[in-house]
Amino acid sequence: MQARLEQLERRLAEVNLMLSGEDAARDLEAFRRASREQAELAQVVECFHAWKRAVSDLQTAEQMRADPELRAFADEESSAAAARAEEQTALLQRLLLPRDPNDERNVFLEIRAGTGGDESALFAGDLLRMYLRFAERQHWRTELMSASESELGGYKEVIVRIAGEGAYSRLKFESGVHRVQRVPETEAQGRIHTSACTVAVLPEADAVGDVDIDPEELRIDVFRASGAGGQHVNKTESAVRITHLPTGIVVECQDDRSQHRNRERAMQVLAARLKDRRTREAQAREAAQRKSLVGTGDRSERIRTYNFPQGRVTDHRINLTLYKLQQVMDGDLDELLDALGAENQARLLAELGEDAA
Repeated sequence: MQARLEQLERRLAEVNLMLSGEDAARDLEAFRRASREQAELAQVVECFHAWKRAVSDLQTAEQMRADPELRAFADEESSAAAARAEEQTALLQRLLLPRDPNDERNVFLEIRAGTGGDESALFAGDLLRMYLRFAERQHWRTELMSASESELGGYKEVIVRIAGEGAYSRLKFESGVHRVQRVPETEAQGRIHTSACTVAVLPEADAVGDVDIDPEELRIDVFRASGAGGQHVNKTESAVRITHLPTGIVVECQDDRSQHRNRERAMQVLAARLKDRRTREAQAREAAQRKSLVGTGDRSERIRTYNFPQGRVTDHRINLTLYKLQQVMDGDLDELLDALGAENQARLLAELGEDAA
């Protein structure tokens, strides 16, 4: 492990030198990748230096034990240094785990109403509000990309872009089926109904090189936008629908008055969906040889239940139940996301141990 860490230390010095060059920002994509790598390496190297200081302190304390007058002090210093070294070793093991290359990317968050009709659409609106509140707590930027509103409120489908540090790493386990149990406002008998929405979290693709889309494989249609918007909506063909013919993926954007802007947004979402599709196909091949994962991204997997009468939220993947439903719906997701991250980290450590064995 030490040889690997020394290699990363040298690589950080190379990246720092590269970023300090006069031409560093000439290629913005390369600059962004290098900055991302620098941030990742700096965290590991800083921990490595802390580990080396703890080991050095431990060695010094062991040498001091030869002096009878300093033995008690040396024992105390040795114990403290050993604890620090053990703590840094554990942290280094976690930092050296295989990293998801998408962790620092921005995301497209897609929410679709599922079973449950109007109540499902209303719940989609509640989920959107929950994620927007969470993003606000993280000081992330959000941008509505596309929305199909339902007649009674809420959304049949809504896509929002969330931009901020570590957005994908925090939200990537949210993909799947979210189920709600509550009494709808339209229910006269007070009966509890169950409905569901599907959430998909897609890492944003880089503008260049990340996803190669052949223009010949696209069908682009323009049409008049529908829904709220007044007279403009009825007169201008500003809405854009892009179909990727090989995969059948369809993306539609109509929220902007500019056809050019809607087309640009639709292409961004299409690139993210294609990137996500390829990633999930690769994960499926790998999962055939490994255990099932926390958050495989399977859209049909029921991952969480929001039970309003009992005020509880249950994540079925890690058997975690929290009796703080209102706080969660207000965007307090940290406890859920921390638990999911810890479970995934434990799995990776276990797999690392199995591979080593």
